[in-house]
Amino acid sequence: MSLLRVDASIRAEGSTSRALADIVEGQWLDIATAPTIVRREIGTTPLPSEAWAAALAASATPAPDRTPGQQSALDLAGALVDELAVAEAYLFAVPLYNFGVSQHFKAYVDLVVADARMSPERTPVTSGKPGVLVTVQGGNYAPGTPKEGWDHATAWMRRILEDVWRIDLEVVTREFTLVGVNPALDGFTELAKEIKTNAEQHAHRQGRALASRQLTARADAAIR
Repeated sequence: MSLLRVDASIRAEGSTSRALADIVEGQWLDIATAPTIVRREIGTTPLPSEAWAAALAASATPAPDRTPGQQSALDLAGALVDELAVAEAYLFAVPLYNFGVSQHFKAYVDLVVADARMSPERTPVTSGKPGVLVTVQGGNYAPGTPKEGWDHATAWMRRILEDVWRIDLEVVTREFTLVGVNPALDGFTELAKEIKTNAEQHAHRQGRALASRQLTARADAAIR
């Protein structure tokens, strides 16, 4: 059983999105048979910011006329889609940065959709496969909070992963990760502990469910 894990945190140590994704991965490993995990680090090892434009230019240019930079960008997009095509399940760990989607994850998405296999007129290589999106927020933007609606990332990521890439997606979220770091949030300490516990429990369940959904998808494919 294969899993592609994509991490967008810029922190190698102390990352709450990584810690939550580690729980999902660990529970997946408990159930997966002959497990293989491919890791793509896009936060600590960012994709080139200019690669998307170069890949698009390459797609519109006959192969003999492409510049080395254009061909390299197109090859990179192809390598990313190869990883998605081979994997049977997905784990994306993407923190909220400055109320929006991580620039590293946006660059990843842009490059992936630059590959012809992920074009709108084709069935994406990700279609129907199970996945988990782990996302964390330093504050709390849930309904009824003072900054309700300030999370401009999660809905966009769901649209890409669920609607465009057609992944059978579940989302694990943890809010208030800056409680204990930002003194202005000290009044939410007990609530943050409760949210952390609930998120970790959810991650445990979704890790095991991810493996189970993967096994079900394998069985369905065998019947077809």
